[in-house]
Amino acid sequence: MDPKMVEAINDQINFELYSGYIYYSMGAYLEDLGLTGMRQWMIAQTQEEMFHAHKMFLYLAERGERVEMKGIEAPPTEWDSPLAVFEHALEHEKIVTGRINKMVDLAQELGDHATRSFLGWYVDEQVEEEASVGEVASKLGLIGESGNALFMMDREMGARVFTMPAAGENGE
Repeated sequence: MDPKMVEAINDQINFELYSGYIYYSMGAYLEDLGLTGMRQWMIAQTQEEMFHAHKMFLYLAERGERVEMKGIEAPPTEWDSPLAVFEHALEHEKIVTGRINKMVDLAQELGDHATRSFLGWYVDEQVEEEASVGEVASKLGLIGESGNALFMMDREMGARVFTMPAAGENGE
C-alpha cells in the first residue's frame, strides 16, 4: 500500500476512536440529566465507532501494514441541552463523512482499488449515520421544551443496542 493511504487509514482509526470518546462524553452528559435512554443510545453509538476503528485496524493488518495508535484528545463535556448534544453529533458525523470521502479520493488517485472497495462500506455507513443522528436532532427540535415528550423520546431511545454486522456486511 502507498504510505499516504496507510497514514490516512491510521489517522481515521484514531478519529473513529475519538468519535467513540465524544459519544461516551455525550452519554455522560445525558446521564447527568437523567436521560438514561439517550445515554444508552450514545453508548450504542460509541460501540459502533469502536467497531469502525476495529474494521480499519483489521484491514491494515490484512494488507500487511502497521497500525499506529495515536493520542486521543479530550472531548467536550458540556452542552446547553440534549438538542445541542445531537446537533454536535450531527456536525461530527458530517466531519467523519468528509474524512471518509477524502480517503476515497486518495484511494482513487493512487489507483488502490482494494482500499476504494473497502471504503465503500464506510461511504454507505455515513449516509445512515447522518440520517440517524439528524432524525434525533430534528425530533428534539420539534418537541422543544416539552418535558413529557422528552421523557417519552428518552424511553424510546433506550431500546437502541449495537448489533455487530453479519459476516459479509463488514468486510471480515
